[in-house]
Amino acid sequence: METGQMAHQPDRTDLAEIKEKRRNSNTSLVVERIFEKFFMIIGLSCLFVLPLIMIFLFTEGVPILKDVSITDFLLGTQWYPTSVNPRFGILPLITASVAVTLLASFFAVPLSLAIAVYLAELASPRVREVVKPAIEVIASIPSVIIGFFGMVVVAPFLQRYFNIDTGLNLFNAALMLAFMAIPTIASISEDAISSVPMSLKEASYALGANRWETIFHITIPAALSGIWTAIILGFSRVIGETMVVLMVAGGAAVMPGSFFDPVRPLTSNIAAEMAEAPVGGSHYHALFAIGIILFIITFFFNLIADYLSSRYKFKGN
Repeated sequence: METGQMAHQPDRTDLAEIKEKRRNSNTSLVVERIFEKFFMIIGLSCLFVLPLIMIFLFTEGVPILKDVSITDFLLGTQWYPTSVNPRFGILPLITASVAVTLLASFFAVPLSLAIAVYLAELASPRVREVVKPAIEVIASIPSVIIGFFGMVVVAPFLQRYFNIDTGLNLFNAALMLAFMAIPTIASISEDAISSVPMSLKEASYALGANRWETIFHITIPAALSGIWTAIILGFSRVIGETMVVLMVAGGAAVMPGSFFDPVRPLTSNIAAEMAEAPVGGSHYHALFAIGIILFIITFFFNLIADYLSSRYKFKGN
């Protein structure tokens, strides 16, 4: 009798353990579903907010077309919104934004790719553990600090050694924006290069290629999707930056004749004039129309990034 009870006791213990595991499993499933619904709501809210922003921008920006034609607005070379006969030509502002972005990219892209290749393929693990976090920390520096550095250090240097009237110009803004874009491009590019399968590199070495041939002919082409995405995101960061260009670009709403001329990009123009624009006036609507142009440019860059990411996506077995 006692032997039967002793033999029956483990079965009850096992049954209790099974019930406890089922209870824990059900609890985990409920928690998982709650988080799933929570993140779904966040995603749907983003899809809901974006159309609201677009509607707000177009509602406030389109009325400027009652006072000026779209051709004169986009191609006009005079921006005098507060004069007796106001002019709302934003071509100098668009030119400044494009010029600053291209020049900053000219500096940032080669340096960023060189850093990414070094960290992913050449640096020792100890160096990588120090350098990569240091580069990513640069991205956390407030833009106002970078702008202040450009005003106090870079501007006098440019003015003195290039013998120009002012150091607050297109070139200064491009340098500061390149400095801001390097962490984004380098970090994402390094991740893309590091994700290339080792089997591809080993196959290249087995065929007689050296390290540099493998990097340029195998690794970089395989990581091209992520590299293009990094570059486009860097473009978007540069063209959407406000504080730095407001502080170091010079603030002149005129067509630049050289890299050392003061300019006023689209973002700095909005920041500089929105506070003084009467609500509901032509100046007010013109600034929102500039916001529409910025939105379209940034959206266009994101579309290019998605296209290039899918176009050059590595397809391995």
